[in-house]
Amino acid sequence: MAQSRVRAAPLTGRGWLNTGDRRLDLASLRGKVVVLDFWTFCCINCLHVLDELRPLEAKYGDALVIVGVHSPKFEHERDPRALAAAVERYGVEHPVLDDPDLKTWDAYAARAWPTLAVIDPEGYVVSTMAGEGHLEALDAVIGDLVATHAARGTIDPEGSPYVAVPPAETLLRFPGKAVELPGGDVLVTDSARHRLVRLAPDLATVTAVIGTGERGRTDGPEPRFNEPQGLVLLPEAVAAAVGYDVVVADTAGHLLRGVDLAAGTAVTVAGTGRQWRMDRGSDAALDVDLSSPWDLAWFEDRVVVAMAGIHQLWSFDPVAATAGPYAGTTVESLKDGPLDQVWMAQPSGLAVGPAANGGERLWLVDAETSALRWVEGGEMRTAVGQGLFDFGHVDGPAAEALMQHPLGLAVLPDGRIAVADTYNGALRVFDPETGRVATLASGLAEPSDVVVLGGRVHVVESAAHRLTAPDLDEAAVGGRHHRVARKRTKVAPGPLRLEVLFEPAAGQKLDHTYGSPIRVAVAADPPQLLAEGAGAGEELGRGLVLADGIDRGVLQVVAQAATCDAEAEHPACHLTRQDWGVPVEVAEDGARTLRLVLRS
Repeated sequence: MAQSRVRAAPLTGRGWLNTGDRRLDLASLRGKVVVLDFWTFCCINCLHVLDELRPLEAKYGDALVIVGVHSPKFEHERDPRALAAAVERYGVEHPVLDDPDLKTWDAYAARAWPTLAVIDPEGYVVSTMAGEGHLEALDAVIGDLVATHAARGTIDPEGSPYVAVPPAETLLRFPGKAVELPGGDVLVTDSARHRLVRLAPDLATVTAVIGTGERGRTDGPEPRFNEPQGLVLLPEAVAAAVGYDVVVADTAGHLLRGVDLAAGTAVTVAGTGRQWRMDRGSDAALDVDLSSPWDLAWFEDRVVVAMAGIHQLWSFDPVAATAGPYAGTTVESLKDGPLDQVWMAQPSGLAVGPAANGGERLWLVDAETSALRWVEGGEMRTAVGQGLFDFGHVDGPAAEALMQHPLGLAVLPDGRIAVADTYNGALRVFDPETGRVATLASGLAEPSDVVVLGGRVHVVESAAHRLTAPDLDEAAVGGRHHRVARKRTKVAPGPLRLEVLFEPAAGQKLDHTYGSPIRVAVAADPPQLLAEGAGAGEELGRGLVLADGIDRGVLQVVAQAATCDAEAEHPACHLTRQDWGVPVEVAEDGARTLRLVLRS
């Protein structure tokens, strides 16, 4: 374990959540092992880390305090009401520091969401980790600190600063997606309550509930789900062949579930429950690992899955019981082209509509690039969206239009695409014929899906806990342009040294079984930013050269390291992986070395 005696920086922010209005500081946390979790609620990797932290909180009790430091990317995430809703939505059961101006983020030199910093009971930072997949490493570090400081008598194993906030009682709680059923009922994923709710056409009468309401994974007549999101109704012939009517994206469970509507039962149809880390070489649906499937659509005689957790689309064949990648490389960014070469960033909504040639076109919203995109003829194209760090509320020609983290969409009867522009609180519409974007409604509470019921457009208004049919007004033109609140990193022109810092976790070593255990891939947006150094390599350090004439851009770095248990008779393998999109500004007084912490 790296033991650098670096005093932890103060915890500075606007306020605190889950503390009963008490403001915490490091002095009040002395005697505890503290893990700072730098997160932002739009980030799927941050949501994965919340799940990784839960067993550690249970294992170490009050000797460990997790502090979520919420350092927002999107403008909407700066809203304290939105943060409070997210803390409830995702079941965060530890104190959260509201850091809207990224003061604590900067003090700890964080460069990626999520970043974890471990502070010992005496107030020193002893380890830093970026990305997800650090459960074993964190467990080793925390366990060592607890044992060491228990022996010294410098740990306080009693008392917690966490104060729970009771949720309000509503018919639904943070619903995610909806689908109309034959006969007019509507099936909704009641995501924060881990269940499915069937509503009558009046959208107020509950006709059935599927799921116990407890987080988990159980099949049969009393199923448990884990933050379910997307739904797709199977064609009748396919449903008859497989014995279930609806496929559910069981998002935090990393599963697809099949639901028999008449019986109210569920069965796991794809996924192991493990989160995807690497290809296991099988396409058998129950043998593959998934990663936060967020939405589903029936396209090209299969279920297409928006695999938000690894920035891909996957496909699932219910009859053949197979599943595997359909589009995307796992790199988190925005790039069009052939399906096996495109880049996405948390695809979160899918819808199918007619194509110009008489076939079908798959539409998707790519949340982290605030983009509307489509698939047709083996390629993906972008209709609206400019990249990871450019977002806002701008109507007009599609090339100039901006959205903010959209999560859902629907193809309207007239062929236009209605988009749940989630973080703008708006319903937007894109017209493929004119190539223009308009705002149909605003003032919505985090709309997460769009569905046409009885010829009328409805939205799943997630943060208002309801389905609603907003009044539509195409004259409500938006015009606000936002950029990421995160500061650009100043780098000097010309040569730039890139260093990815990585140390294997305690008890592990780099795994050379299948060649080099290190892979680092570098790209830039715009590509012309890099004169030299782009591409993949097997070293943690690399020399880059920034091109003349380009003063800003984003360096895209993807690093992974494979390790295995050092002394075990049957060693387990581990893959640590992180994507960084580092906004940079070229300046004479900028740094000549860019250091990114994978784990140290």
